[in-house]
Amino acid sequence: MPDFVHLHNHSDYSLLDGASSIPSMVAKAGSFGMNHLALTDHGNMFGALKFYNECREHGINPVIGCEFYVAPGSRYTKSGTEKGNKYHHLILLARDHTGYQNLIRLSSKGYTEGFYYKPRIDKELLESHTRGLICLSACIVGEIPSLIIRGQKEEAEKAA
Repeated sequence: MPDFVHLHNHSDYSLLDGASSIPSMVAKAGSFGMNHLALTDHGNMFGALKFYNECREHGINPVIGCEFYVAPGSRYTKSGTEKGNKYHHLILLARDHTGYQNLIRLSSKGYTEGFYYKPRIDKELLESHTRGLICLSACIVGEIPSLIIRGQKEEAEKAA
């Protein structure tokens, strides 16, 4: 088990979605002898510092990330309803200090420039903040999984 790493985890900082507290999540990973653990809360990095410190106390390497909401077009376009406002999930992990700084910039701009029901980024913003980041396709609400579910394999490959 120590070689396995959970890279997609939500804490109670994933508002209305996550149930695990950071201390209990880290303690459970430690009880399994895990050496690494990621935190990828929805749309925010509110728990990143607490997660980092808790992991360090337990001898676990913290992997800081976020599951971002990506607007289908421009983050500045604010139209539609909550259910009709389409966005995709995208997980970004910091590979290094530069990546962590880019996560902070993306998260902040999601709130200050792209907020519409959720703090959203867009592909234009992402393109200017890619250094030091690792990208995962996310859950079934991610762009690639959504296309695969709809049978659009070529579009999914293009999106990847």
